[in-house]
Amino acid sequence: MDQQQTPYFQVLIDYVDAGVIPFHTPGHKQGLGMDAAFREFVGDNVLAIDLTQIRGLDDLLQPTEALVAAQELAAEAYGADQSFFLINGSTSGNQCMMMAALNPGEKIALPRNAHKSAMGGLIMSGAQPIWMQPEVDQTLHMDHTVTPETVRATLDAHPDTRAVYIVSPTYYGVAADLEGIAAVAHERGIPLLVDEAWGPHFHFHPALPLSAMQAGADMCINSTHKMLGSLSQTAMLHVQGNRIRLDRLKAVYKLFLSTSPNLVLVASLDVARRQMATEGSALLSRTIEIANDARARLNEIDKVYCFGEELQGRPGVFDLDPTKVTVTVKDLGYTGYEAEEILRRRYNVQVELADLFNMLALFTIGTSQEAADALVSGVSELAREDRPLDIFSPSGVLERRLKSSSYLLPTIPPTRMLPRDAFLAETEFIPFRSSKGRICAEVITPYPPGIPVISPGEELTTEIIEYLLLEKRAGTKMQGPYDDELKFIRVVR
Repeated sequence: MDQQQTPYFQVLIDYVDAGVIPFHTPGHKQGLGMDAAFREFVGDNVLAIDLTQIRGLDDLLQPTEALVAAQELAAEAYGADQSFFLINGSTSGNQCMMMAALNPGEKIALPRNAHKSAMGGLIMSGAQPIWMQPEVDQTLHMDHTVTPETVRATLDAHPDTRAVYIVSPTYYGVAADLEGIAAVAHERGIPLLVDEAWGPHFHFHPALPLSAMQAGADMCINSTHKMLGSLSQTAMLHVQGNRIRLDRLKAVYKLFLSTSPNLVLVASLDVARRQMATEGSALLSRTIEIANDARARLNEIDKVYCFGEELQGRPGVFDLDPTKVTVTVKDLGYTGYEAEEILRRRYNVQVELADLFNMLALFTIGTSQEAADALVSGVSELAREDRPLDIFSPSGVLERRLKSSSYLLPTIPPTRMLPRDAFLAETEFIPFRSSKGRICAEVITPYPPGIPVISPGEELTTEIIEYLLLEKRAGTKMQGPYDDELKFIRVVR
């Protein structure tokens, strides 16, 4: 196929050029009814293609024209049999994958460091999670990936498992042995589903880890907006082979996506695919070069560490994405949250995420050398021993807690109910500090990275309670609980 084409973007331009008089949604009528300040800022062209799905502009849920061609181009570019555009991020993709592959009560093997959207998929599908422990790196305070050996042992212990779900790469850029895991799943005749949200660029450069489609996954999702050039909220779902019923997948897809999609978002997927298919290798070569240079310079700063190739080959670290630069700051006496705050407030540099020990900087095709220099300079200033104290200085959370076991990542708590059953059960609110032994009825997720620490149906343990209280003291924002302050928690009555 001609990957230079952008069939969907083109039909939107053709509509604008035709000068059609609109008596359809949206109400701002291509910008004429838009607030003047907003219109001036975003520009007339963006508002002109903010249209609705009328004749000639196709239907995302029932495509017959330009969207068919656009998604076929995407499938070819990513090596899939079929690709679907998503306008609610990889969240909807995770939910589509689980709903397509599983019926209520069926088992799915998945890693504990799955994104919270996977929990949404479990609740909606009614599937039973069989949690797999990813390899834990307590030095860096992060989970890596699960190994083929862990997957095999899980399937041996639960031979009635109907699907395997893997996160690869992790938020921090660590990739799993997907080929090995695919072989284990496929020898049992079950599909491999991959949350490849952070790897939409893998398919387009040989220096990056093998993409999920290349590794033999049956379905995967890509957050195109995270690392490539599409607009926020856009993603893709790819499928290949015959282990997934396509009719079921399409039916689920129609349930989860809006009947009024933002066509500007859809068009941005079309052009992002063209950019990768035609220029991806060159653009990513430059990105990798800038990232590797920055990592080397950051590692020259005293008491700062950015992991790289030296981790490869350790358990759960099959491969690494060099465009994710994790800056470990614990030896400076900072939490990652404090370091993030100082970088933003003092040096106007904003990282992607922070945790207790680390900050994560994303290097993408939009990262300039000047931006990389600003990051390195900011971290250098952060590490100066003569830096004056101010309101963003270390709080002492790490110093008070490093000798305690409570800073360690908690183990997987016991499962007492299916996630769906607990989420829909009769519930009550009780003080969080005294919730030990109760069955959680909500998802509690430090964000970012968005990985649940406790989920519906799981028993609250002392370890979980202490860890979440530590995260709260360190300044972590919690997503999911009804009580934002986590003074109270919703549990099964």
